[in-house]
Amino acid sequence: MTNKVTTSPIDMEARKGLDLRAGDSVRVWQKIEEKGKYRLQAFEGLVLARKHGTEAGGTFTVRRVASGVGVEKIFPLYSPMIDSIEIIKRSRVRRAKLYYIREKVAREARRMLRRTRTVHASADAAVEETPTEEVVSEEAVA
Repeated sequence: MTNKVTTSPIDMEARKGLDLRAGDSVRVWQKIEEKGKYRLQAFEGLVLARKHGTEAGGTFTVRRVASGVGVEKIFPLYSPMIDSIEIIKRSRVRRAKLYYIREKVAREARRMLRRTRTVHASADAAVEETPTEEVVSEEAVA
């Protein structure tokens, strides 16, 4: 399911009709200016919130995890710096604002760190036990 809305500054009705909700996975193509030229850069993530509806000051917040760090951007819905908005996936959510996702991801990351520490500790213990067993077996032979 990919709904793509490419808008020029004149065609704001397409963005107004875009049914963007919390829980959608979106890809936002934004224009980045470098040395007098513009290039397109995608920002793909989960829509946490939609504020102020379809009026002129409407915004939506997108969150993604980049290199293990959560990054959130707030995009104005009618910004001329946004080239297009693609809805990649639509999830069924029961809240209008998904701010609890921040804590949920942090909790899961801490849980994973606990697991990796436990695994490394048992791996170090196995490495330490191996030379001791070899020494014991050499003494038994002599």
